Amino acid sequence: MKKTNKSYAKRVKVTKSGKVLVRKPGINHFNAKKSRSRQLNQKRALNLPMSAKGRTHFLSNC
Repeated sequence: MKKTNKSYAKRVKVTKSGKVLVRKPGINHFNAKKSRSRQLNQKRALNLPMSAKGRTHFLSNC
């Protein structure tokens, strides 16, 4: 029985269709000087291309 890698599972979101979404790194602070459009653009999640084999290795029950 494979177990889910919990440290990895907390950083991703798996959609209903099986896409893996991740948050862009490096947007925690120093945002005050950035334009509002750039701040809002940073909030969007990125689609992480991952093979089915990799998905089952890291996210067995997701």
